Amino acid sequence: MSANFAYLNARDLKFILKEWLPTEEIFAYPQYADYYSKEDLDSVLDPCLKMAKELIEPSNEDGDSHPCQFANGKVITPPTFGPLFHKLQEEGWGTSNIDDSEDAMVLPKVLLSAVWEMFLAANPTFLPYIILTCGAAELIRDFATEEVKEMFLPKMMDGSWSGTMCLTEPSAGSDVGDILSKAYPTDNPRIFRIKGSKMFITGGDNDFTENIVHLYLARIEGAKPGTKGISLFVVPKYWVNEDGSLSDNDVQTTGIEHKLGMYGSVTASLSFGENNGCRGWLLGANSMENDGVGEGMAQMFQMMNGARMETGHSALACIANAYYNARDYCKDRIQGRLITDPKSGRVTIINHEDIKRTLLMGKAHIEAMRAMMYRTYFAFDIKHNDLDPEKRQKASNLIEVTTPLCKAYPSDEAWWLIGEAIQAYGGYGYCEEYPVAQIARDVKIYSIWEGTNFIQSMDLVGRKWMMGKGAVFAEFLQEMRDFCEAHKATVEAAAGGEAGLPDLSLGKEFAILERALESYSQLQMAIGGYMGQKKVGMLPLYARRILTATSQLYAGRCILDQAVLASRKAQELGPDHYDYNFYIGKIMSAKYYLRNVVPNVWAVADIIKDGDCSALDIPIGAFDY
Repeated sequence: MSANFAYLNARDLKFILKEWLPTEEIFAYPQYADYYSKEDLDSVLDPCLKMAKELIEPSNEDGDSHPCQFANGKVITPPTFGPLFHKLQEEGWGTSNIDDSEDAMVLPKVLLSAVWEMFLAANPTFLPYIILTCGAAELIRDFATEEVKEMFLPKMMDGSWSGTMCLTEPSAGSDVGDILSKAYPTDNPRIFRIKGSKMFITGGDNDFTENIVHLYLARIEGAKPGTKGISLFVVPKYWVNEDGSLSDNDVQTTGIEHKLGMYGSVTASLSFGENNGCRGWLLGANSMENDGVGEGMAQMFQMMNGARMETGHSALACIANAYYNARDYCKDRIQGRLITDPKSGRVTIINHEDIKRTLLMGKAHIEAMRAMMYRTYFAFDIKHNDLDPEKRQKASNLIEVTTPLCKAYPSDEAWWLIGEAIQAYGGYGYCEEYPVAQIARDVKIYSIWEGTNFIQSMDLVGRKWMMGKGAVFAEFLQEMRDFCEAHKATVEAAAGGEAGLPDLSLGKEFAILERALESYSQLQMAIGGYMGQKKVGMLPLYARRILTATSQLYAGRCILDQAVLASRKAQELGPDHYDYNFYIGKIMSAKYYLRNVVPNVWAVADIIKDGDCSALDIPIGAFDY
């Protein structure tokens, strides 16, 4: 089998949820207090780890060997996908987790995300069917009338119907404001005739649910141009009649895309209203009764922001699974002799210096990204459940700032990090019977999905930097400065480094983080100077590198926080304890990340201060040579 789910355990996820994050605060909320506690985490994560291996991983192999097909106007999905979709929905791992009623036994976001990470790693091409259905159902839950909720939510919650978001059109990809889809009024002020076409719609069709509910962006005839005039509609593949029966709604699948990877995930082109028979339910205010301004983009951003988090998380899961597979291979593959002891005989390649560096590089990136991401998921639970409005606002601010980081950073780094995992296999890495080849094919889409990573970078520097007149981002940076100040005086005193024991001190790492913070301030000042000089093109020119530097800064802060805890634990337990190596590995990951990755922050700052404009100055014609 080429697919392989290689998470041996959920130890790092348990460390995050049981030791690092104060999840007892989350489990104390009324929504969860009667159902879950920290003591229950193992009983959730361990069975899900087993489920990922035994139930979900085989569908990954199936999705790659039996890719989605389109024939006679119908989509054919891999044989295992439909049964798996319904099984996960029936067992509570799908849409039911968006139920916000008081008596609903749902998982906190931070815990559900740990479950989904394992599922995503086991089959990244399958989970979008569930994740998008959840997102579509949440929009209906939050913005629809009671009539529409009653019509759609029960069937979406039990998995009978699936959901999508329909944004992209042939003539309007990232620039959503240019969409051509139109909505025309009917005798019912909430129902509109829909006409248009969409493409690249993930989960846009399938052969395993009775109906597909599209959350569809269109412009009501006469509304304002651009994004201001866009409205959001619930457009089912089959119209729901008053008696609950279904009838044709003039929604046709016109084709599916042939992709680099993600073969089991349908990416469909759809036609709506070709025979003037498509209808949809309006969510929110009618733009023609609201000065031509629609509410569609604001509503859709709720789903898009959730999808952006899950896109970055999917990339992280793929990186992790590639790394775990490479690690296992390197532990078994015998090749060469130690350069420090060439007469000692052949060894497994994990003993070679460059392989250890390669594996630690992967481990460090994964744990830094994971720390950054789960701190944000933790904030989601506070935002949605805490009674203190100040705590909710702080959590909301953190989510706003870190969402572009969580989406773009893992999906940008995934391509080359998985390339390094392939490299660790040597020639076998290039062979399809090993799993890293498929993971590389599957992962590339994530830097493009849900707004390309350039769009994420412009969101960071064009909007998140400016939130609250700059106060929100200033608070984000100040928290990291306060973190350094609170710990730097004590970490240097950590024991270790003598009698062959690892060095557990972290003083140098805190100094690096402080220098990176200072460099980041210089980076911002340099960009501000260019804006003052009306050199507006400098902002998009450097935006993606700024996003990477911001992510490395924040991920460095998060993994260093974990290392402080791990250092204390390692000293308490001692080298003979079974968990000692886990904590030492956590410390070494932080050391590697701070010393080898975070210095890129001041490298980017120096590049921006230098102000090279060659990419702006080069004539278009020069690219012809």
